[in-house]
Amino acid sequence: MAITPLMPVYGRCEVEPVRGEGCYLFDADGNKWLDMAAGIAVNALGHSHPHLIGTIQKQAATLMHVSNLYKVPAQAHLAERLVGLTFADTMFFTNSGVEAIECAVKTCRRHQFVEGHPEKYRIVTFSNAFHGRTMTAISATNQEKMRGGFEPLPDWFTVLPFDDLTAVEDFMNGPLADSVGGFMVEPIQGEGGVRPASKAFLQGLRDLADKHGALLIFDEVQCGVGRTGHLFAYEYFGVTPDIMTIAKGIGGGFPVGACLATEKAASGMVVGTHGSTYGGNPLGMAACEAVLDVVAEPAFLENVRTMGDRLRQALEQMIPNHDDLFEDVRGVGLMLGIKMKSDSRAFVNYARSHGVLTVAAADNVVRILPPLIIDESHIRECVEKLSAAASAYQRPAAA
Repeated sequence: MAITPLMPVYGRCEVEPVRGEGCYLFDADGNKWLDMAAGIAVNALGHSHPHLIGTIQKQAATLMHVSNLYKVPAQAHLAERLVGLTFADTMFFTNSGVEAIECAVKTCRRHQFVEGHPEKYRIVTFSNAFHGRTMTAISATNQEKMRGGFEPLPDWFTVLPFDDLTAVEDFMNGPLADSVGGFMVEPIQGEGGVRPASKAFLQGLRDLADKHGALLIFDEVQCGVGRTGHLFAYEYFGVTPDIMTIAKGIGGGFPVGACLATEKAASGMVVGTHGSTYGGNPLGMAACEAVLDVVAEPAFLENVRTMGDRLRQALEQMIPNHDDLFEDVRGVGLMLGIKMKSDSRAFVNYARSHGVLTVAAADNVVRILPPLIIDESHIRECVEKLSAAASAYQRPAAA
């Protein structure tokens, strides 16, 4: 066969982890990497966290799946807990971030429908966004690398420049304004280059949504669940959405997501409008509870903010030593990016040979997304390894 048994849609690197412990990954030969990627912001508690493991083991031995034909007490308990911790009144549990995005879009569309405004089908999104890989999600971005070969796509979305409130205001003064039922934005773009929106931009979207009878959707799949040093990024920015999507860190490695909404925003979500076979299964709910047991504690979040500040300072102190490669540091909390003067993907690939795992992003940015449990020793080790890699790195010749 010419094709591999695994569909060849990933450009996988040479790292082949078989075991994890804390902030480290190991392969079968005992090679060790400092994991500053955390499964792309998933392993919030690092690897093999005892509370998370113990909770999952206990639940797996009790009940893993029953389907949503029945009442699931674990769902109700977790929902009540998240309602108490957030702006939301209700939520739908999914298996992934993109499923949460799908639910958010449907929630927004159904809200406008039951309010008597089916013409308000359009959702405004923003340049270089990443909302996932379904047909709906790739329709919401202008990134050709995700759209190519899948067009024609649904035309429910209008993509405007990120963090440009004037462009949004101009659009909402134009002929298509009456078709807008929502705005969907990542408060901090991840794949798009670790780009935080300005508070003025997000507040402006909030004001425009209120003025035009639209809903504001925050995609916190990557930036939520403690990553900013606040439980959710909307708290950091001081701007409250109507709908929010979460995933990644909320399960600590177990595949879970959720779409959270106010009662008003979810007005159209009644029996039969949405569903999931696996979403909200007892095993996933137990994983989320274990993560929240740790991450939702004020002292833990304070430490994330402290470690985020120290990591940022350490990276900024490193840059002048390698100013031929690096420009600056961007981001919030433990969602940081190093802007490079050349291809970040090539450097990320090379840095693995020095024992540190990071993630490339758009705009030639190296994403630093460590487990939220890092301490000073991990920060020192990270900067030492990145600096050693930078010293030995030979920038690829220009094409």
